[in-house]
Amino acid sequence: MNWKELLENRNRLFWLAHSVGWLGFALVHYLGSLLHDLRDIFVMIILLNAYAGWLFTVPLRYIYRRVWNLPPIKIALVVIIASYLTGVLWQVVKNINYWEIYKHGYQPDFWLMYTRSSVWSFYIILSWSGLYFGTKYYQMFQVEKQRVLKANTVAHQAQLKMLRYQLNPHFLFNTLNAISTLILLKENVTANSMVTKLSDFLRYSLEKDPMKKVTLNDEIQALELYLAIEKVRFEERLQIDVNISEQCQNALVPSMILQPLAENAIKHAIATQEQGGSITISVNNFGEDLMIEVADDGPGTEIIDGNLYRENGVGLVNTRERLQALYRKNFSLIVANNTPSGVKVNIRMPFEL
Repeated sequence: MNWKELLENRNRLFWLAHSVGWLGFALVHYLGSLLHDLRDIFVMIILLNAYAGWLFTVPLRYIYRRVWNLPPIKIALVVIIASYLTGVLWQVVKNINYWEIYKHGYQPDFWLMYTRSSVWSFYIILSWSGLYFGTKYYQMFQVEKQRVLKANTVAHQAQLKMLRYQLNPHFLFNTLNAISTLILLKENVTANSMVTKLSDFLRYSLEKDPMKKVTLNDEIQALELYLAIEKVRFEERLQIDVNISEQCQNALVPSMILQPLAENAIKHAIATQEQGGSITISVNNFGEDLMIEVADDGPGTEIIDGNLYRENGVGLVNTRERLQALYRKNFSLIVANNTPSGVKVNIRMPFEL
């Protein structure tokens, strides 16, 4: 096992650091004993004391694990009490070792003498506790740092995929073709409006960082630009119903998270039916979660393990990758059949303002 694997294994790292630390304690005390004229048997006392300290501080690890998520004040209180009790117990053992081995079975007249010098032992145990928490926080910092780096890498990859998907050549071609048709029909006002909406939509999609979050209100406005463009193409064949809870207007969501879902619905539910269809977008909050649903009433498709089965489909895959990069495991994306027909996509993410 190399050092990198050792450092990444928290359990092995703890036992290594724990043992090395107490060996260091024994070495320091041994070097200190050389300044005094002590018998060789004192080395045995040092080793026994170090072993007792090694043994008594092991339970602290499991105590601190249990209280790790408590408020800081309660954690500090537990650390002080646990360190003091451990320090007193350790000092009793150290005194017994010294009196039994070095003083040939000496016993004090008063039992409280067994706890003599407990304050010094308390300081040492408290230092051990401080090192434990410091090491744990450092490990958490390193893990978080690695997670951020990994998330950024995934985000850049997802960004390339997202841009490739958002700037769908078919969407651009169909839109430009519709604008051209409007110009030929001399509907210049409508054509100009469509160009403006296309420009605003493309600017929004290109400028927004996929790792940044925007308010739901901004996201809905961008989606409405996209849907307005498609509305010119499909006219009455495309019906749109948007229901946003008032308290969710300022909720933070990943930029361009709704557009791929709407585009999927248009491509597979609206465009495939002569009579067209409708898309319903609903957003509500439930407790600490934001609930988003994009549903259509199209012909539907095969769903396997909560995923759409469509050849070369990348919209939902990219959306899932972005959500995972931003929220790790604190999200869900579920695809299901709509009632009475069609497909609905439900996204759950943290409700953030």
